[in-house]
Amino acid sequence: MADQVVPLGIDVSVPNAARMYDYYLGGNNNFPADREAAEKVLRAAPWIRATALENRAFLGRAVESLTAEAGIRQFVDVGTGLPTRGNVHEVAHRVAPDTRVVYVDNDPVVLGHNRALLASQPNATTVRADLRRPATVISNPALNSLIDWGKPVALLLVAVLHFLTDEVNPADIITQFRTVMAPGSHIVISHLHHPDGGEPLRHVIAIYQKANVPLLARTHQQILAYFTGFDLLEPGLVPLNRWRPAHKPEAAGEVWGLGGVGRLQ
Repeated sequence: MADQVVPLGIDVSVPNAARMYDYYLGGNNNFPADREAAEKVLRAAPWIRATALENRAFLGRAVESLTAEAGIRQFVDVGTGLPTRGNVHEVAHRVAPDTRVVYVDNDPVVLGHNRALLASQPNATTVRADLRRPATVISNPALNSLIDWGKPVALLLVAVLHFLTDEVNPADIITQFRTVMAPGSHIVISHLHHPDGGEPLRHVIAIYQKANVPLLARTHQQILAYFTGFDLLEPGLVPLNRWRPAHKPEAAGEVWGLGGVGRLQ
């Protein structure tokens, strides 16, 4: 890790959710504090790594489906996290190279990595904005140089809403996006979910809280409410590995997440 360039002002001694997720996925854009916290999570809940991998696979299938079947040519990926294999623009461009993709995050480390990745990509860019203030995303000049909200767009909120507390009001945030999205637009949501809760889940949440990262596992009904105003595509809001899998899913196991895709009429 000695050769990693750390932006000024970034304290890598504090665990970071995006870098912990990168570690679960087997990436190397993380630091000792991230790995230590992530290992604590994995000891409490070993299936978190499988959930992270299933979440990434769900994202890829959703993007491919929307590009190939729904004809979507604009994607806004909010809270994108660190780049890894199967990035949105890579998946979409395999189907339609003219697809425009904007990544949105407020983490300087994420921004630095994404900008380096996208330096030679004319149809993709990354911007700094905060999901908790959706107007800063919707009105961002760099975003709007690629995205036309007057045409169908796919809004990706993948593994991000569970970091927003109820006080932030995720449902209202989604409503603000929905009001500017054209008919035929889509929303993609994945969210931490465990039907039984229990000590492992409480332990995982406590580890994130110690890193000053709120983490909430919501119920199926609470997550379903985020699709208000959108028509859920088949198969609905389901465990991540059961959303249009490329192969028949294995017997139900520990996948701590739900995913779904909705269409705006």
